[in-house]
Amino acid sequence: MIPQVRPDIGQEEIDAVTEVLRSGMIAQGRRVAELEERWAAFCGVKHAIAVSNGTVAEMCIFAGLGLAPGDEVVTVSHTFNATVSSILYTGATPVFVDIEPDTYLIDAGRIEAAITSRTRAIFPVHLFGLVADMDPIRAIADRYGIPIVEDACQAHAATYRGRRAGSFGHGAFSLYGTKNMTTGEGGLITTDDDRLADWLRLYRNQGMRQRYHHEILGFNFRMTDIQAAIGLVQLDKLPRNTARRQEIAARYDAAFEDLPVVLPVTPEGRTHVYHQYTIGLAPGVRDAVVADMGEGGIGVGVYYPIPVHRQQYVLELGIEADLPLTDAAAAACMSLPMFPTLTDAEQDEVIRVLRDSVTRRVGDAAASGTPAESAR
Repeated sequence: MIPQVRPDIGQEEIDAVTEVLRSGMIAQGRRVAELEERWAAFCGVKHAIAVSNGTVAEMCIFAGLGLAPGDEVVTVSHTFNATVSSILYTGATPVFVDIEPDTYLIDAGRIEAAITSRTRAIFPVHLFGLVADMDPIRAIADRYGIPIVEDACQAHAATYRGRRAGSFGHGAFSLYGTKNMTTGEGGLITTDDDRLADWLRLYRNQGMRQRYHHEILGFNFRMTDIQAAIGLVQLDKLPRNTARRQEIAARYDAAFEDLPVVLPVTPEGRTHVYHQYTIGLAPGVRDAVVADMGEGGIGVGVYYPIPVHRQQYVLELGIEADLPLTDAAAAACMSLPMFPTLTDAEQDEVIRVLRDSVTRRVGDAAASGTPAESAR
C-alpha cells in the first residue's frame, strides 16, 4: 500500500529526542526557545511562539485579539474545522465567503462585501501549500483597520511575492504528523506585534511570567523540548523536502496534462509547497476514482468532503452561507500521495493507477450520458 502521507522521520530526529531525554529537561526549555528564534527568522518576523498544536495556535491568536460574542471574522468554509472552531472558541462568529475556482483559496474580491461594523479580523487559509492573494487582502484590511490572521497550517515555507506565509499578519502553523514540518503535535504563532507576543507567552503558560504569579487567566498550551528537538531537525530538512515535493508535483503535472482532470495552479509571484497535491474531477467520477485507487493499493485523501458551513453543529448555531464554489470543490477534490520520501517507482504506480481509473471512469460517464466536466 502506498500511503497518501508519510512523515520523514529518521535517525536525526531519534538522536535529537534522545539527547533531550538524557538532559533531564523535557518540558518547555532551551529547545523550544531555539525553535521559536529560528522559525521567526525563517519567516521574517519578530516573534514566534510555540504552542501545543495548530488549533491552539489559532485559538490563542483570537483570544489575544480580544474577540468576544458579537464579533465577526471573515473566512472560508473549504478548510479544516479548526479554522472555524478557533473563532467560535471566543464566542465570535465566522462569516463565510466563497473561494476562487482555480486555487481553492479565499476570493479576495468577495471579502469587502462581507465586512460589517462587527468585523474584527480577516482570516485567509493558505490551503494545500499555497498562499492566498495577500495584496488585495492587505489593502482591504488596511482600509478598514482590521487585522489579518493567517491560517498557515499547511503552508510552511510557501511564499507570496518573496514573503513567507505567516509574515502578513498574525500567522498560525500546525506541526501535526502529516505536515510539511512536524513535531508529532505542535503549533507555532508568528507576529510582529510586541504586545500580542508578550500576551501569548503568558497565556500559554498559565498566565505566569514568574512562577505562581498569575498576571492573566492563562492555560497550559506549551510545547515540550522533546517536540521542539524534532522540530529543529525538521526545520533543517524543510528546504530539501520542499524541493522534493515540488519535483513530485512537476512529475504529476507532466503525467496528467492530457487527462480530463484539473491540476493545481500556482499564480505568478507565489511558490507552492504542496502540502497536498490536489486534483479536481467531476463529482460522480471523483468518488469512483477514489474507490479505484484504494483497490489499487494507493492511498488518497478527500479534503474536505463536508464544508464547515454544512457541518451539523455550525448549522445548529444558525450560521448559514451560500457558497456554490465551495460546495463544488468539496464534491470534486481528491489529493494524491505527496510526501518527500515518495520514490519515483511509487509515484509511477500512483500515476499508472490514476490514469487507468480516470480513463475508464470518464469513458463510463460519457457512455451513460453523465456530465464529466470538472467542477472548476
